[in-house]
Amino acid sequence: MIDLLVAGGGPAGLATAIHAARAGLEVVVAEPRPTPVDKACGEGLMPGAVEALRRIEVDVQGRPFRGIRYLEAAGSRSAEAEFRAGPGLGVRRTALHTALADRAAELGVRVLPVPIRSFEQRRDSVVAAGLTARHLVAADGLHSAARRALGLHRPPAPGRAARYGLRRHYALAPWTDLVEVYWSASSEAYVTPLGPELVGVALLTGDRAPFDRQLADFPLLAARLAGARPCTPVRGAGPLRQRAAARSDGRVLLVGDAAGYLDALTGEGVSVALASAEAVVRCLAAGRPQEYERAWRRASRGYRMLTGALLWAREQPALAAGIVPAAARLPAVFRAGVNLLA
Repeated sequence: MIDLLVAGGGPAGLATAIHAARAGLEVVVAEPRPTPVDKACGEGLMPGAVEALRRIEVDVQGRPFRGIRYLEAAGSRSAEAEFRAGPGLGVRRTALHTALADRAAELGVRVLPVPIRSFEQRRDSVVAAGLTARHLVAADGLHSAARRALGLHRPPAPGRAARYGLRRHYALAPWTDLVEVYWSASSEAYVTPLGPELVGVALLTGDRAPFDRQLADFPLLAARLAGARPCTPVRGAGPLRQRAAARSDGRVLLVGDAAGYLDALTGEGVSVALASAEAVVRCLAAGRPQEYERAWRRASRGYRMLTGALLWAREQPALAAGIVPAAARLPAVFRAGVNLLA
């Protein structure tokens, strides 16, 4: 019997496996897709995520950024805040995945190219994909099959509009060392510096229209990108909001997006995934898996509080138009919020 089986070999699953191996647990990752796996992602690691990777000795190369800038879509008003804890890092999703996979391999983690479509919980074990483990950690993403199989999935709250993410890269020198967030009437555009001649543009929106049509809602950004060559296809993800009744059931525990997700509005998805991976292994290694729910809530509290508040304001038409002006008028408050997340 192995100690831990991880369903899903994305960042959350691989980080869980790395922590487990470092804690002396025998861990196997089940991931049918070849490395690296790409997906729609803002690709900006906040300073907390950079430090979390450093703690597990994951070496990933990217483009540092020193803070966040909010701008109105036409560029008439803006606000910016620098990180006090050191720079963030713009990193291609594929580079992050490769770095995590390399570190897991260094630690002897086995990765099996098999999907986990079902599992059986027993008194002292979980059986899945022909393997028997003391615990199963499900890191199978936004639309987690494990969350649904456990009966922990909850439908969206009534009246909540679904939001989606779209991402494309441009062969263009970054014009700033900040992550820029452009606000239109109903959507946001994130620009992340990723390399000497590469920027990533991610749109968060409730509109199902094509990328180029939605980009036109951001005239200042569209002008900056005019003539730049798109160098990757558009990738999408969503609906972003996913609700879970709890983070565990029996010997199965949920990490990363599988554990529930609010929105990408504050760019904290990878940070929360890394924090939940560390928390779940700490609880399992101590023989106290029942403490994981509380540990997850503690690790994700800042993300849930600030993202929830900002998302609520975004959904109120009378308030949404005032988000950037308020950040510009109250720079100390904006800096405090950015650094709480950082």
